[in-house]
Amino acid sequence: MNRNLFFATALLLLLPLPQPGFADEFADQRLTHESLRQKYGDPDGRIAEIGGVEVYYKDQGEGPAILMIHGSRSTLRTWDRVAPEFLDRYRVIRYDLPPNGLSGPVSDEAVDRMEPAGLAAGLLDHVGAGQVTCVGVSSGGTTCMYLAATYPDRVNRLIMSNSPSDPVTTDHVNHPPEFKAALEEFVETGFESENFINLFLDFYNGDPRRISEQTRREYFDFNRRVKEPNPVAMIGLVADHQETRKAMASVRAPALLIWGGRDALLIPAAAGTLASYLENTQVSTVFMPDVGHYPPLESPIRFAKIVAAYIEGATPNATP
Repeated sequence: MNRNLFFATALLLLLPLPQPGFADEFADQRLTHESLRQKYGDPDGRIAEIGGVEVYYKDQGEGPAILMIHGSRSTLRTWDRVAPEFLDRYRVIRYDLPPNGLSGPVSDEAVDRMEPAGLAAGLLDHVGAGQVTCVGVSSGGTTCMYLAATYPDRVNRLIMSNSPSDPVTTDHVNHPPEFKAALEEFVETGFESENFINLFLDFYNGDPRRISEQTRREYFDFNRRVKEPNPVAMIGLVADHQETRKAMASVRAPALLIWGGRDALLIPAAAGTLASYLENTQVSTVFMPDVGHYPPLESPIRFAKIVAAYIEGATPNATP
């Protein structure tokens, strides 16, 4: 595998790869965040300015608060079929990680004043939420971990799904020829075609038939957004391994790992490594053996039932 392809593959699930160094021949096919808002905005959506960044979010329901954080390459729509399972008894807060989805760009000044956990805490301040159960998938789980480590009074439970514990490697990943060719085209052009998105979702989910045509279209639209400055600044990454290990070791909130056992990148053993790094709290692990990298997207009702059982059974708010 050539170096650029290796780099793209290693970071594919974790961040939108920057596209420097070549003219964008697909500029006419890209969408601005204004046009995406026109197409995908809905009455339940709100926009808050947090640290100089426009953050698109939803705040629904009443009761104990749950903050849901999606991974990179995704949007708050990751939770569209999970959130409704809680709205009869919980307050669910979710947002688009800038500059993804319907959130605005991230300026250099915003990068200097704020990190991903600070953005999440700022949103909680904006909506007047105190303690939350933080639920995150992929790098969204990493953001939840940083929130629990940096603002321990804000997180009473930490739920991470298929989140990295170490810098990601791809030595063990065996891409089908068609997807490998699409990856090479992506590295060359910097554009994620509809074919690329479909192959990506097919490969990283346990059963591609569970991913609807609507979801596939949304992924294509949101991942052809115009190039933005600082595309990964508000995504929780395992960049400095030493610092990340220290953050994980500082977490005191009880933690649940929900793991798609058919994740081709973060294989089941990665859950054990992550659990060992969360060394100063109680960690529970549940595997979904037929599910891939995106459990809340691929099997939302089952995922919601596991989350509810943990909140209401394993770590109840009050003992009756």
